[in-house]
Amino acid sequence: MKQSKDIVKDFQIEQFQHDLISWFETEQRILPWRQDQDPYKVWVSEIMLQQTRVDTVIPYFNNFIEKFPTIVDLAYAPEDDVLKAWEGLGYYSRARNLQAAVREVHEQYGGKVPHTPDEISKLKGVGPYTTGAILSIAYGVPQPAVDGNVMRVLSRILSIWDDIAKPKTRKVFEEVVHEIISKDSPSFFNQGLMELGAIVCTPTSPSCLLCPVREHCRAFEQGVQQELPVKSKKKPPRAVQIAAAVVTDEQGNFLIHKRPNKGLLANLWEFPNVEVDLTIGTEQTQLTSFVEADYDTEVVLDPPFTVIQHVFSHIVWNINVYKGVLTGNIANRDDLKLVSVKEIEEYAFPVSHQKILKEYHKIT
Repeated sequence: MKQSKDIVKDFQIEQFQHDLISWFETEQRILPWRQDQDPYKVWVSEIMLQQTRVDTVIPYFNNFIEKFPTIVDLAYAPEDDVLKAWEGLGYYSRARNLQAAVREVHEQYGGKVPHTPDEISKLKGVGPYTTGAILSIAYGVPQPAVDGNVMRVLSRILSIWDDIAKPKTRKVFEEVVHEIISKDSPSFFNQGLMELGAIVCTPTSPSCLLCPVREHCRAFEQGVQQELPVKSKKKPPRAVQIAAAVVTDEQGNFLIHKRPNKGLLANLWEFPNVEVDLTIGTEQTQLTSFVEADYDTEVVLDPPFTVIQHVFSHIVWNINVYKGVLTGNIANRDDLKLVSVKEIEEYAFPVSHQKILKEYHKIT
């Protein structure tokens, strides 16, 4: 593994900075979080943009900032309201961590987002990339902001053949950015790299002939841009069979359950569901038994009316969805509710269960 100084040896750093920043100044997309350099808005946008496309994030960002325009608004908002505003973005731990960190900023830093790497990196959910993004974009601090996008771009420009799927490789790229980042305009430099990866130096079929820094790109010079970055493949996600039910009472109210406050999709609401093992009985029997045991009530289930598949990074849910009728009373519990058609809109559900409700409305 080469040292950063060896990687950038003979690289025209100042000219590269000039070409990249000049291009970004004229070609950058108009995005709502670029309208000012408010550290809070930069922070929210960067958390949303993790694992999520820009086009998807824009309406969520606008809605989120409208609901929680300041650090104080988000810090003390009910968590259910925050999760509802995040509904559909996925990776909900991002929202919970963001709210916890924002509350800490309000209580420990007087509502001002810290402007040093040591302070900001200690906030919940703020890793090296987010630290660098906030510091460089909002405060003009020359700090690396290295994500998969940036590693792809720099692996091609500097012909770096280390596997970007390995955690230790990120350190290589962070050290490289320390060497080449513009001290005068770290904000536009980092955003320029991000923008380049988003619209020109894309994962497949990079638009090399349109690239503003093509003259600096070693991969293009060598004709190996399609071979970079080097990235080992992850294990395929594990398939899980789930039985779920949309259960209603005589008045048409829906039975919903709140997930535990830790783990996958924590604190989101859902329809009754259970992971099933077809070697020990039918789905319908296992789901009925689960509801009786865990919810302390009784249901009668009709045959399934739809199948939903939802893919996470590590598992795939294959969900057979039943229609059911509540035949017993429900216990007085905070995590179990009967809600009307109108009331259910106020609760945050994971995408898979949003799809379940949508399919249910099609048949009723």
